[in-house]
Amino acid sequence: MISKESYIINGKHKKSILIDVSFVAEKTNLPIIIFCHGYKGFKDWGAWNLMANAFAEAGFCFIKFNFSHNGGTMEQPIDFPDLDAFGNNNYTKELDDLESIIDWISDNKKLKPIINLNSLNLIGHSRGGGIVLIKAEEDKRVTTVISLAGVCDFGKRTATAGGLAEWKNTGVKYVLNGRTKQQMPHFYQFYEDFIKNEERLTIKRAVSNLKTPHLIIHGDSDTSVLIDEANQLHEWNPQSQLEIIQDANHVFNTKHPWDSNTLPKELQKVINCSVSFIKNK
Repeated sequence: MISKESYIINGKHKKSILIDVSFVAEKTNLPIIIFCHGYKGFKDWGAWNLMANAFAEAGFCFIKFNFSHNGGTMEQPIDFPDLDAFGNNNYTKELDDLESIIDWISDNKKLKPIINLNSLNLIGHSRGGGIVLIKAEEDKRVTTVISLAGVCDFGKRTATAGGLAEWKNTGVKYVLNGRTKQQMPHFYQFYEDFIKNEERLTIKRAVSNLKTPHLIIHGDSDTSVLIDEANQLHEWNPQSQLEIIQDANHVFNTKHPWDSNTLPKELQKVINCSVSFIKNK
């Protein structure tokens, strides 16, 4: 039987982080997976809860969380009721949030009897893929890292580049959320923080120096993050493993909301590849 527990911890930037932990009860010495959602994402998006159950059934302690400034709240963790927080998010805050999660797991007395801290694995989707790659390169506690439809360059993303003069003048630019129809703000601090921390936030640098085993998974029908970015990541780290999922889009043929009780075969392949990769390292 799968046990699912929820926690709230303090982030480093005056906002809390909402976490859920899934594992099969009565099991011990479980390898850990921490999952990072992507841009305009959240931990309960689409089929991520079914994915959590699948990893738990495969013998993992699966941990997913909402980035502290993703636009959700503790009371309403799905979608984006707090656009001010969303606008004040940036890459370094997300890296700090992930560090807070790793620290929390490492110090968690309740989870300690069931987890194996010597197997701490990161999985990140889309923008989260870039976040986990940078964190894996700089945090030696991480034992494997998996990027799902992961980006290879933060500098060229919509949230970081383009219209700089007007952005600086107005202090904000907006990106339409096609699903919720919200105009999602990015305050100019996003760009300032990127420039201030550009070396750290260069994914090419992190991946080229990565010593942690790295699995790259990408769908060949991804129109949001093109497969070229997966090939670029693999080129920068020839020791990485590249898995292309046939006929899979950016979210591996899921959507939000996800009303089915079963996973699409493309996301199931992602899980199978990830389980095999972690268990063989």
